[in-house]
Amino acid sequence: MTVHEPALGRYYEDFQVGDVYQHPLGRTISEADNTWFTLLTMNTNQNHFNAHFAEKAPVGKIIVNSGLTVAIVLGLSVIDVSQTALMNLGWDNIRLTHPVFIGDTLYAESLVTEKRESRSRPYAGIVTCRTRGLNQDGDELLSWTRTVMVYKRSAPHDKGYFPAAKNGPMT
Repeated sequence: MTVHEPALGRYYEDFQVGDVYQHPLGRTISEADNTWFTLLTMNTNQNHFNAHFAEKAPVGKIIVNSGLTVAIVLGLSVIDVSQTALMNLGWDNIRLTHPVFIGDTLYAESLVTEKRESRSRPYAGIVTCRTRGLNQDGDELLSWTRTVMVYKRSAPHDKGYFPAAKNGPMT
């Protein structure tokens, strides 16, 4: 029997400048998602949670909170870009280019634009990607450039964390 340690994501060695990752999951935004996020973050702009108010605005309906849109697209990219990260180093040039509405399904893709070995951490490298979010119709909703420090395959830090069962190995 072979036991496989839990693993997801890509290591520094897996990234190549010019590669595009179409992240595998999509996420449909519900009214509850938008209302909870908006109120949790203390965003008092009624265009995000008051349908009567929002119908009088130029768009004519509730607009999903852009902070939620950024968070979901970021989350969709984790499996490919930062699952093995030890830290985010920055987001630059966040652009919101198309409104998002209740019921839209978000997708994300990332283009690797740069990579280099870390000067301070020999077990890691630095990867920069341009990420964009798309809706179900293919409209680009937002984009940014993100820099993240990811482990190299040989780094010990993200291995051996799964607990040993007190009653022995699974059989």
